Amino acid sequence: MSNGIAFQEWEPVYEAMLADFGFDRAADEQARDVAVDLADSFDRGRLDSLNRATVAIVGAAPSLSADIDTFDPTSVDAVLAASTAADVLLDAGLDIDLMVTDLDKNTATARDLTQRGTPVAAHAHGDNIPALREWLPQFESEQTLVTTQAAPSGPVANFGGFTDGDRAAFLAHAFGAAELRFLGWDFDDPAVDPLKARKLRWAEHLLYWLERRRDDQFSVLAGRRESLTTDLQSLTTE
Repeated sequence: MSNGIAFQEWEPVYEAMLADFGFDRAADEQARDVAVDLADSFDRGRLDSLNRATVAIVGAAPSLSADIDTFDPTSVDAVLAASTAADVLLDAGLDIDLMVTDLDKNTATARDLTQRGTPVAAHAHGDNIPALREWLPQFESEQTLVTTQAAPSGPVANFGGFTDGDRAAFLAHAFGAAELRFLGWDFDDPAVDPLKARKLRWAEHLLYWLERRRDDQFSVLAGRRESLTTDLQSLTTE
């Protein structure tokens, strides 16, 4: 895992997620292998700007539009956008430095960004193999960093994380970010379905795990830490 978390450390967490959601590891590995065949090597030096940087991790919660009103882009060195947060930022006239997506929504935005020279971290998992085959060939390969939640292979990396948003935080950590700031996040979004709500619960546990590793405190977890744990294997029994 580059400069971040070694897969040997990540694997028990990954196995806990598989158990909790009933996901198929073989399907994830198949998606990774499909991506290996479609991806080219990504020059990680393109993300050197994240090293020692203050990085905004922008989620796609409905609150993002309001958060943008008070966001000063000059207060950060880089902006990482999760999924449709990229569209909201771009529509507001704000630049992004990396989009993180599992290709389930605004794939045309991701494609266009790569073609304009903005990197995209495209995630391969067991449920999106058709999207990988359709969209990765349309992306500018030099601008596409493909990731997996299974063991990394060839050009396909694993930096940790689960949802697009927390994967962005783990990626920034792996590339040496000094400070992570969060906007557009809502762990208690009432509009999401039960599956998404459970994924958001995992996301906050994972961010807590990450902040403890960084000896940090993320503002997005303020007032929530008492209900969180770094023993992520225990979440399968919640």
